Amino acid sequence: MNPTPLFTNDAVVLGILMLSIGLIFYTSGIKSGFWNKFYKIVPALLMCYLVPAIFNSLNIISDSTSNLYFVASRYFLPASLVLMTLSIDLKAIKNLGFKALIMFLTGTFGIVIGGPLAIIIISTFSPETVGGAGPDAVWRGLSTIAGSWIGGGANQAAMLEIFKYNPEKYGGMVLVDIVVANLWLAIILLGIGRSDKIDKWLKADTSAIEELKEKVSTYTKSVSRTPELKDYMIMLGLAFVTVGFSHWASEYISGFLLANFEVFRDKTSALASFSSTFFWMITIATFFGVALSFTKAKSYEGTGASKIGSIFIYFLVATIGMKMDLAAVFENPGLILIGLIWMSIHAGLLILVAKLIKAPYFFLAVGSQANVGGAASAPVVASAFHPSLTSVGVLLAVFGYVVGTYAALGCTILMEISSNL
Repeated sequence: MNPTPLFTNDAVVLGILMLSIGLIFYTSGIKSGFWNKFYKIVPALLMCYLVPAIFNSLNIISDSTSNLYFVASRYFLPASLVLMTLSIDLKAIKNLGFKALIMFLTGTFGIVIGGPLAIIIISTFSPETVGGAGPDAVWRGLSTIAGSWIGGGANQAAMLEIFKYNPEKYGGMVLVDIVVANLWLAIILLGIGRSDKIDKWLKADTSAIEELKEKVSTYTKSVSRTPELKDYMIMLGLAFVTVGFSHWASEYISGFLLANFEVFRDKTSALASFSSTFFWMITIATFFGVALSFTKAKSYEGTGASKIGSIFIYFLVATIGMKMDLAAVFENPGLILIGLIWMSIHAGLLILVAKLIKAPYFFLAVGSQANVGGAASAPVVASAFHPSLTSVGVLLAVFGYVVGTYAALGCTILMEISSNL
């Protein structure tokens, strides 16, 4: 067990995170010298993730003793989705075309074939790492990672239930899931700072994305005004009333499905993930944000709605960073290596397809995170490009829930076959 971190009081941890974010934004605003050069390479969003990760690795703070991630993901995330979709332009999003979906499906396929290929590669020089029999078989444990990386927590739980991996060893798989997924998220965020160069290398057509950004920016300027206190209160009221309703409705829908349909109660069912309250919470919050974009509430973009949403997103990123223990990379090198090879195949395939179809880095990044990170991080990555693109991340992440269990089942079958070669 890890020792108790230096600070366990969430009020203190909150202060540390906000101080970190404040200093990051202060230094990123310096337009000359070291910091100017530094942030041209490392985006501020990545630093908001890495600094808490370093604090966690040094055992100063820890996600294991904090409820801040729960608060950020359950309260601030849905609120941000409402505020950042007020100015959505559905027609412009439609004009983005099918490349976003192609990149998402490529990411899914990369996870499906990455697992078995990683097992085959590791077995050539360390067969014991991918061995085991019965409930201890490594492929059974890896099935839970497949569920997590394609769908999310509900799909991960389904894989554990279906393939009956040894619960005493399950923690090792969770570690691989967290470490590798978070390392990949850090790389994705690093790439955002160089997206222009990456798009140039990919020879990507970014015109539809730029058009969407321009439309939202033009609209924002047209309704821009100095916000008053009442504007902030109304915006926060809209956001958190929606959060409250989303929680209530998600619990009601989930309870109704579980009480009336056996297929949703059966954890081995591919439809079991749709009983997740988190899934419904994100879906409902996004729906209300989109619905409000057809009303006068859309004009609140001119008083900083997406900026407030961005504050919530940056705080969420900091709490996600608290989950990353950099030292954990060395705790179980064999399993971590499987995860790294697996993720490399996923990344390599995304890069290859992006190059072939000339897809922008935005589609690569969001398509990947809609699989690996799900509804918690796909909107974060999308909003890092521009607040108007947040909904694209949400829509793809929701689609991940649809294909998650089916794709994870296929991946696991291939991993079992690979283990027996």
